[in-house]
Amino acid sequence: MGSYDEGKVEAVKWICANFSCGSTCLDVGACDGKWSDLLRDYLIMDGLEVWQPYIIKHKLAAKYRRLFETDIRSFVYRHYDLIIFGDIIEHLPVSDAQKVIDYAKYHCRNMIVAVPYQYKQGEKHGNPYEVHIQDDLTPELFDSRYEGFVPIYQTDVYGYYVLEKDNDG
Repeated sequence: MGSYDEGKVEAVKWICANFSCGSTCLDVGACDGKWSDLLRDYLIMDGLEVWQPYIIKHKLAAKYRRLFETDIRSFVYRHYDLIIFGDIIEHLPVSDAQKVIDYAKYHCRNMIVAVPYQYKQGEKHGNPYEVHIQDDLTPELFDSRYEGFVPIYQTDVYGYYVLEKDNDG
């Protein structure tokens, strides 16, 4: 399963307006490497993917400076300028997602969190990590579960959020 195209143009514009060329970025849930395809000429991209068949199928090692095959819930890292959680938190229980986001807040300058709203999804291509555990997300639920974010793109089916803090690039 690849990441959704919806909102990516707006997200890339936000990234380029808020981060200088050569900033470091962690793409959590690299999947098909779409974020690297869009940004690797601008950012220094590391990727994280839990499902090995995606790593092989999409040749992710060639798309990132470093590629980590692990679950974000157990991944220990120092600092990135930007962390992209593109279609990730809906796959985690709320308490796990909150811990992942809280950890990231102390280990990055800012982050993008992209989520589909009220989207049920089961296992795909044998990948149990594709199940949407938070298939009830709405803008209101996102705001109540994940404090400190503002939307940079939003429709009735999808949203992109960033931390609400001064980010001078």
